[in-house]
Amino acid sequence: MNLHLFIPDMFWPDRSLTDIYRDLKLPALETILAKSDSATAAGQVLESWLCKNFNVDKQHDWPVASIMLLHEENKIEIGENYWLRADPVYLRIENNHILLGDSHILNISLKEANSLADSINKLLSDDGAALLPLHPNRWYLKCNEIPDLKTFLLSEAAGKNINNLLPQGKNSRSWNSRINEIQMIFYEHPINQAREMRGELPINSLWVWGGGVRPAKIHSTYDSVWGNNLFTRALAEAGGGMHHPLPKDADALLNHSSNVGRQLIVLDDLQKYAQYRDAYSWRNELVNLEKNWFLPLLQALRKKKIRQLKLTAVNENATRDFVVTPGDFWKFWASVHPLSVYS
Repeated sequence: MNLHLFIPDMFWPDRSLTDIYRDLKLPALETILAKSDSATAAGQVLESWLCKNFNVDKQHDWPVASIMLLHEENKIEIGENYWLRADPVYLRIENNHILLGDSHILNISLKEANSLADSINKLLSDDGAALLPLHPNRWYLKCNEIPDLKTFLLSEAAGKNINNLLPQGKNSRSWNSRINEIQMIFYEHPINQAREMRGELPINSLWVWGGGVRPAKIHSTYDSVWGNNLFTRALAEAGGGMHHPLPKDADALLNHSSNVGRQLIVLDDLQKYAQYRDAYSWRNELVNLEKNWFLPLLQALRKKKIRQLKLTAVNENATRDFVVTPGDFWKFWASVHPLSVYS
């Protein structure tokens, strides 16, 4: 069995904050990294890496919206239309920055989503577009024409200053103008007035991203894919592979009846903490991964229950691949170093 662990933000994205690794006890992970062959490539995020590994070509954007529609419970005829995600967000002005908070901090109900979408669709009807809130946190925008528009993934923008992350391309001016009009609708909407009366954050903008038409082909090279990320599941199912929810730990996965062939395991909980620079929770989650995943996998490698373990860590700075086999533990010269050495 060959295992491939994909771990976004296993390394803290701010390289200047070296103290974040201080006193982190991660002997199993550090041993795996020390004995591995490694390679480094350009930085990326979860969605872009997954698309590449499922042989999905980039259009103007990575076509996340049309792929996710294959997974939604409310089945929609995708057709040949161009689809965008248009997710509710909270924008906060701080000094000369506009910081974005995604739907995870908003706790939106489906009733609120439908009411806001109804108001927006009155504005969009003249454009031949339609907004569909198929889930409180996942809204989709159907376009009858393919816009000349390049957007930035929500995972690239969450927790960051968006001044340089707004849509680009020949049609960007009209799209940004529409977003401004939508922001005005949100500002005056009774839903947001009620939210603020309750002390909740308002939904004050949409973030458009992940546009494209449905890919002609999605192909998985993995026999099984494990993960709770919904985009991972959508890709796995569209690619004809077997998808499983993430088990509680590596031992549960190793004892599962489907643990044969090439396995992809997506461990993405670190990402949300890194996006919002929540160092305390990020460190705690890394310790949990050490206990539940890295230590059992190290033991399984030494017992030769795994033929090869590949670990891929991505963030905005770099993509790091580490590959280790049972025979690599004879590398007596490969000294174990703290995690900060690899960041």
